[in-house]
Amino acid sequence: MANPTRWATDTDPEHSQWYIDRFRKLVAEGADLAGEARLVDTLVPPGSRILDAGSGTGRVGAALAQRGHTVVGVDADPALVAAARADYPGPHWLVADLAELDLPAAGEAEPFDAAVLAGNVLAFVAVGTEPDVLRRVAEHLRPDGVLAVGFGTERGYPLSAFDADAVAAGLRVEHRFATWDLRPWRDDAAFAVTVLRRPAG
Repeated sequence: MANPTRWATDTDPEHSQWYIDRFRKLVAEGADLAGEARLVDTLVPPGSRILDAGSGTGRVGAALAQRGHTVVGVDADPALVAAARADYPGPHWLVADLAELDLPAAGEAEPFDAAVLAGNVLAFVAVGTEPDVLRRVAEHLRPDGVLAVGFGTERGYPLSAFDADAVAAGLRVEHRFATWDLRPWRDDAAFAVTVLRRPAG
């Protein structure tokens, strides 16, 4: 990785294990962790090919795989990827920096019907690499493919900058909501979920 992610620089060394343990506990308690996956599932045909970008412990990608999609999950943290491989066999989990994403080089040459960046991924990439992340993810989508992105609006990445970076990456903003369960967008919302599309042609 050219630059360490904020996940690595802005958290303590035990944070990854804490995060893994937290989500394993939530699963054991029966918590609903599939909200993002339900939205993405509505955006694509059955049996689609989906990129879980910033996949963390694998909860979103696993829920999409359970719905019959082919999932490739990518995260920069090897500990999180190891947890995803252990807890959710089936999807292809890879360690990679989203700002330098090159899945054909990792044997995943086929483009994706959709991609998802859930869980504040863009708040944890290396500072200044947000445009690179959006561009690299967009380049892995097929024409007319969709990208769903969610992050907190007070996490240091203004929506105006995000929208400009998305357009520069060749994406078109189609929808914006205040939550993954499609609460209406409002300007004072603490969270933004944006659905973008890579235009056909």
